[in-house]
Amino acid sequence: MNIKEYDMMVEERKKLNIMHLNNGVNIIDINCTYIDDTVVIEKDATICPGVTITGNSIIKKGAFIGQGSYLEDAKVGENSSVKTSYIIDSEVGNNTNVGPFAYIRPGSVIGNGCKVGDFVEIKNSTMGDGSKSSHLTYIGDADVGENVNFGCGVVFVNYDGSKKYRSKIGDDAFIGCNSNFISPINVGNGAYVAAGTTITEDVPADALCIGRCKQTNKKNWVKQRKILKKDL
Repeated sequence: MNIKEYDMMVEERKKLNIMHLNNGVNIIDINCTYIDDTVVIEKDATICPGVTITGNSIIKKGAFIGQGSYLEDAKVGENSSVKTSYIIDSEVGNNTNVGPFAYIRPGSVIGNGCKVGDFVEIKNSTMGDGSKSSHLTYIGDADVGENVNFGCGVVFVNYDGSKKYRSKIGDDAFIGCNSNFISPINVGNGAYVAAGTTITEDVPADALCIGRCKQTNKKNWVKQRKILKKDL
């Protein structure tokens, strides 16, 4: 690409951004926003600087796309917020908050009133209305019901080296921090999974699942270790 071609590309991008402005879209900086001509953005949506929106993406009215976000073939619902996050070939419902620093990978459908927080990755999964994963979680190949709460550090172990497996989490389930789902797993409605649990079997509805070793405290272990090292 020569400088003339580059200048023409920049002018076309500005014209497209101005068209969106005239249609009622709030574009903060037309010089630093990158929108394909195939993208649909509804009135009263806000697009911040450094945003790239490509493919057949649709941004509904009142949505907020924060600085540095990248959307490809993505649909973002009304009054939803996407802050410094990636959404690829996926859908986000209405009144849902994504990010900062979330990654929603292809084949995912996030419901209404959900939260996908910082450093949460979702791949080929569904999340029902009102469900929340606030931080540091990987949800892969899973169908999550409504009003499910994920604590920090939850991981769906969906790949055994040759095949990928799918898990299902029922409505109103509560998943404690640092839990690992060895897929395929089914968790019933209203079940609780205790923090630090590795889940290897299905969890019935309304059950409490605890899958961790019992804590053992060895008294004076540090002093004894120092004595042994000194003797050596």
